[in-house]
Amino acid sequence: MVSLIKQPHPGERRMIFKNIDRPGWSNDIESYLNDGGYEELKKAITMQPVDIVNEVKASGLRGRGGAGFPCGVKWGFIKQDGPKPNYLICNADESEPGTFKDRVLMCGDPFAVVEAMTIAALATGCEHGYVYLRAEYPLAHERLANALAQARTAGLLGPDILGSGLHFDIELRRGSGAYICGEETALFESIEGRRGEPRSKPPFPVEQGLFGKPTVVNNVETLVNVLPILERGGAAYAQMGTEQSSGTRLFCLSGNVARPGIYEVPMGTSLLALLDKAGGVAEGRRLQAVLMGGAAGSFLRPDQIDLPLTLENARAAGTTLGSGVVMAFDERADLPAVLQRIAAFFRDESCGQCVPCRVGTVRQEEALGRIAAGCGKQGASAELRLLDEVGAGMRDASICGLGQAAYAAVESGIKILQLYGPPPAPLTLP
Repeated sequence: MVSLIKQPHPGERRMIFKNIDRPGWSNDIESYLNDGGYEELKKAITMQPVDIVNEVKASGLRGRGGAGFPCGVKWGFIKQDGPKPNYLICNADESEPGTFKDRVLMCGDPFAVVEAMTIAALATGCEHGYVYLRAEYPLAHERLANALAQARTAGLLGPDILGSGLHFDIELRRGSGAYICGEETALFESIEGRRGEPRSKPPFPVEQGLFGKPTVVNNVETLVNVLPILERGGAAYAQMGTEQSSGTRLFCLSGNVARPGIYEVPMGTSLLALLDKAGGVAEGRRLQAVLMGGAAGSFLRPDQIDLPLTLENARAAGTTLGSGVVMAFDERADLPAVLQRIAAFFRDESCGQCVPCRVGTVRQEEALGRIAAGCGKQGASAELRLLDEVGAGMRDASICGLGQAAYAAVESGIKILQLYGPPPAPLTLP
């Protein structure tokens, strides 16, 4: 595996990435145990499930997959005395273009993923868990399968974990390269053996999820954060970052930066400072734009990058942290061509279940193609109006987040970067 982990920059605050480079941690449970591994599970076993949930609530941990929902609140929705079984799913279908942090966590610290899932299962009353892993991650599959086998042998997974009476085991399931299966209900359909298509909500997964049972879904980075929360305590964890966005965050820097890779920084670090940690724009070229959040994200201009990287500040600025993608484009980049590739991506990845997304993603790509082919100023203005109408339809009427976000990057290219000139005035009804 090509390493994307650089030596820590003085401004980094490594917490969940601190053990990535430790010898033996990727494949030997004895090395993990000798260096303090599974101490947090031992602590969790002595606690009541509600106390674990309350620590996670006190930490302020929000999901690191894009939606940013409070993790402890989600866990608290699961009824311990409700119908069984409860299921726990680690969403490792990391398929957002430009995202690679979960892959490195699973390859470099797989026992931490297993330990964190076991603690989450104890807190939510789950006896069976799944890691839904994209098929393009063969090394992660190998490392996780090895970690699961060694954990079972050591009595840290399976029946009666550490003599506590806790029964929990984990099954690996490979996805088939479908972007839509990163959406939790489409993921359920895939695990159950059907075509990956989103379900309507409600009911929500915590009430009726996998196989119709209460289900907790978190991504890899979210789950691994549970370990430092139990180690330090929820209140101490909440002191890092900001009041509404606590802890640290992994950002995947790519594109035209001098030192691409994964950077772990406290929430609230500015985008400008983060780009500086990556050495700024490669070869001293001028920055043209930054894509935040991947294909489902939006662009920022160079005059917008002094932005604190928090959920609340990103929302106020009309952008998103998404899954941690930060993609820099220098002055040489052909951004209209980038938008066309994003539109083609969403056309290909739409599951086709709902009309707004199935038709809208095609119409979006076609309109961008006509503009690129040169349809004249008047024609371009009409195409931009069409794009806005189609985008609004996808955003307001699509079943899931894929269709709802399919216009975001294109819209920001039109309205923020003004790649095709000033956007036309909105249509007014007579």
